[in-house]
Amino acid sequence: MSTPVAESVTFAPMHKTVKANGLSFAYLEQGTGPLVLLVHGFPDTAFTWDRALPALAEAGYRAVAPFTRGYAPTEIPADDAYDTDTLGKDLIALILALGADAAVVVGHDWGASAAYAAAAMAPERVRLLVTVAIPHPRAIKPTPMLLWRVRHFATLRTKGAAARIRRADLALVDELWHRWSPAWEDIPPSEMEPAKAALREPGCLEAALGYYRALSPRLPASHRLPITVPAVAFAGEHDLIAPRAFEKARHCFTSSYEVVQMPGGHFMHREHPDHFVRELVRVVREHDTRPR
Repeated sequence: MSTPVAESVTFAPMHKTVKANGLSFAYLEQGTGPLVLLVHGFPDTAFTWDRALPALAEAGYRAVAPFTRGYAPTEIPADDAYDTDTLGKDLIALILALGADAAVVVGHDWGASAAYAAAAMAPERVRLLVTVAIPHPRAIKPTPMLLWRVRHFATLRTKGAAARIRRADLALVDELWHRWSPAWEDIPPSEMEPAKAALREPGCLEAALGYYRALSPRLPASHRLPITVPAVAFAGEHDLIAPRAFEKARHCFTSSYEVVQMPGGHFMHREHPDHFVRELVRVVREHDTRPR
């Protein structure tokens, strides 16, 4: 069902590919057992989960981190479809293409948006929903301060966005990481390099910006639905969106809902990896209904 592809310098270690929702998706994989699907955001790649993959594998799970649509080495969609409902359908299709009936779905940033969509559209495919850094969009209330903090949602939609990002070897990637995780004072350049490597690939940057171009003032259909599966949201103490916003999102969930407050900002899982991975494994195990 999935096939390994040759290892490359840019995307080492070796990744595999699988066809889902009409696209060829590249992914990293470690472990065996129930499927845990880990979904990255922007500007990032599947390598953002390099600490979580072995920890989940050691805990008895099959951890899979796909490169989402358009992010090299995953295929760029010919129809330029990057809307939220399509992103959610990608995750549902990936679960099935990977040979599972259902999975724990973990999403950060745009991956969280896609995860909310998938859980709402196909709750039978999502055993547990884990989102990182993004409260349920239906609960977000715009304020002047919030609009300023998330101004990239407007600037990354503009015609010249790709050219601006490419300046000075994608220096804007560094700026965004620093802006979104303000308490992380000394971010190693190596943190951003996997994202930069992907965005240097032909067409990848334009694809990544397609997620922003696809945004609409109206919530997508999937985000207007309640979340009926157990859910856990990770909220960073220094993120652009304060942890209290995650608490205010409780009305979007009809099953159990836990907010895990974390030190750090938007990239809390990279800023405090040991703490994050420990809590991630904990919540996955606590919602594992298999006999012990």
